Amino acid sequence: MRFATYEHRHQRRVAVVEEDGTLHPVPGARSLTELISRGDGLDALLRAGAATLDVPPGPHVCEVRLLPPLQPPTVRDFVTFEEHVEGVRRSVDGVGVGGVPEAWYDAPTFYFTNPYAVIGAHDDVPVPPGSGVLDFELEVAAVIGREGRDLTPQQARDHIIGYTVFNDWSARDLQSREMQVRLGPCKGKDTAATLGPYLVTADELEPYRDTDGFLRLALTASVNGEVVGKDLLSNMSWTFEEMVAYASRGTVVRPGDVLGSGTCGNGGCLAELWGVRGEQSPPPLKPGDTVTLTVEGIGTVSNTVVAGRNPEPLPTARRRSRERP
Repeated sequence: MRFATYEHRHQRRVAVVEEDGTLHPVPGARSLTELISRGDGLDALLRAGAATLDVPPGPHVCEVRLLPPLQPPTVRDFVTFEEHVEGVRRSVDGVGVGGVPEAWYDAPTFYFTNPYAVIGAHDDVPVPPGSGVLDFELEVAAVIGREGRDLTPQQARDHIIGYTVFNDWSARDLQSREMQVRLGPCKGKDTAATLGPYLVTADELEPYRDTDGFLRLALTASVNGEVVGKDLLSNMSWTFEEMVAYASRGTVVRPGDVLGSGTCGNGGCLAELWGVRGEQSPPPLKPGDTVTLTVEGIGTVSNTVVAGRNPEPLPTARRRSRERP
């Protein structure tokens, strides 16, 4: 089953999406996160969706503005594709061939990104203030449907309620500079993250699961109609269930939490291609460029880059004499 959050005639609604794009608004629901939190995981959401199909249909998806399927309380973005790590470290960090650190293999590393920066499937993306090297990142995100703590991977499967397409927009010049502080990306990843077009419930994707537990979904990235990247989601080095288990270690995951797969390989972002080719080809994104990401079984998001604002000036750090009292 597919769920959308949309805006139509100045009203925000949540709906079940039929195959032909017809929307069936869920009575009384203005937030998918709220709807998920009402019940107890996937079964409750499917029951709510099934009941909605009995009510009169609403508009067609082409008549509305698609919003992010949900407003997540947290967004953890993992890095689970080995090929992506090697390529991006060459271009962003200047690391040579064989640049995947041994520590990467120990556990599915993630960072927390900005839940306030989430945008819809077809919203414009302003260039981040102060950046001249904008990039996209093709990912899939899992959404949590039940609270859990210290989960095993087997338990974690029952806590994943669905999946959506995730574009982790990245200002590579800002990212490269700030990560020299060895704290992780901040403003390089802070101004936009696309989720959409729908939340596809976990049961819909079970036919794609391989014998090792990975979802074998085709991934395609295009810029201005030209394909620049193709991969399989099953090339991840950890399953989503393993990622959820790790995220819940020593803490809780709650309904609505989003966990990104990390960027796929073979052109899942421009920076990986730059690292492989030794030059910025294709060039960084600029206003007017349209990035289209498609994930088999989930759908397509397509966002156009627009001019952003100039950064408000800030002083550099004060170099202190380190006087002591």
